[in-house]
Amino acid sequence: MGKRPQLKRAVMFDSDDDSSVSSSSTVRSDLMSVSETEEVQFDQDTLLDQALDALDEKRGSTRERALSMIIEAFNSNMQHQFLEKKFATLLHQCLSSIKKGTKKASAKEIALASHAIGLLALTVGCGDNALEIYEESVRHLDESLTCGSDTSKISSLLECLAITTFVGGNDQEETEKSMEMMWRVIHPKIGSNVVAAKPSAALITSAVSAWSFLLSSMDELKLNSKNWPNSISYLSSLLDEEDRSVRIAAGEALAVIFEIGSVERFSGESKIPSDKTGDENKVQESYAHVQGLKGKVVNQVKNLSVEAGGKGSAKKDLNSQRNLFRDILGFFEYGYSRETSMKIGGDSLQTSSWSEMIQLNFLKHFLGGGFIKHMQENEFLHVVFDFTPKKKYLPSNEHPRMSGCEKRMLKSPNSVVNKARTQLLNKQRLLSEGRNFGHYAANVID
Repeated sequence: MGKRPQLKRAVMFDSDDDSSVSSSSTVRSDLMSVSETEEVQFDQDTLLDQALDALDEKRGSTRERALSMIIEAFNSNMQHQFLEKKFATLLHQCLSSIKKGTKKASAKEIALASHAIGLLALTVGCGDNALEIYEESVRHLDESLTCGSDTSKISSLLECLAITTFVGGNDQEETEKSMEMMWRVIHPKIGSNVVAAKPSAALITSAVSAWSFLLSSMDELKLNSKNWPNSISYLSSLLDEEDRSVRIAAGEALAVIFEIGSVERFSGESKIPSDKTGDENKVQESYAHVQGLKGKVVNQVKNLSVEAGGKGSAKKDLNSQRNLFRDILGFFEYGYSRETSMKIGGDSLQTSSWSEMIQLNFLKHFLGGGFIKHMQENEFLHVVFDFTPKKKYLPSNEHPRMSGCEKRMLKSPNSVVNKARTQLLNKQRLLSEGRNFGHYAANVID
């Protein structure tokens, strides 16, 4: 297929003014109207080729429109054939919109480019391409997170960092590095000459959700406790925030911490002294600190599970909060993980742990309207959730691209298989330790 004339591409992607398009649906309607007028039937690869060419245009609104078109295409179909030829070009064009100083990109363009990179990572699945996406993106994402305060832009950057790390990160050090970047957004450090501004509630919610998503894939034994002093205390403080979405995100993060057995590592007491040290007072103080922190969190969770609601509270959100915190309370007291079931076409996708639920909800939110399509056709997601559709949805122009993926996922320390094994061991440990904790928590509450 030859390259379309510049004039035709301008008609497809440019507008009379510099205003941004409101959604990818606008793009498709514009494209269809052009197609009908000129009586030309463009196939999807042709449209993607032209959208890719349009990312070189000087006008920002043109690039935004092209990115919207790309996002819609990757939501509606698995674009493996297109990526075989244009993977590197698409990646670097999107990165060009994010890189500091390379283009005068608007906050909307950066958000769209970030989302496109995340979709690109999910589409290629694990392997060399996913690793390249992570390695090429992480530094630029980190730099962009510190520039500006637009909530939509920063949230998209956080989601992109989470997805690219989850798919392409090779080890837990890389995952924890990305989590540190997110934590700087959640809890900005205050320097001697700088007063850190508190992020908005929406931004805290996005950052905590992305952080929890990556934490859900971690092996507790390899977490570096030096990176997370007093994290539980800070998440506990978020349970007292006015904004309900912040409370819910913090509650889910705490549930994952307790599930993977990392309370001490996140409490500031990363190494509780043993009796062999001879310092019994220190042992008792450290133990009392951790147990006191647990008791405080349990009390907060119990209060939120029965909250009456304040003036102007949305009843739907209130019920969601109550249900969530009732489940968290049951988990803290009895070790029961939250189980969910979701229909994907004619198939049922089930989760049986907090980590799985966090991953499913995050990916559902990220993919939006493309979630069902990806769950039906994306082999990477089938492996992540151990989900096999009874009917294989493989369009004639597509084919699975998971060559070598299972091998990497079996060997990787950050693998889904190893994660599941770790979760099972943690759950067994929690069930035994949770009885004592549940009894302790009941005493604290009563």
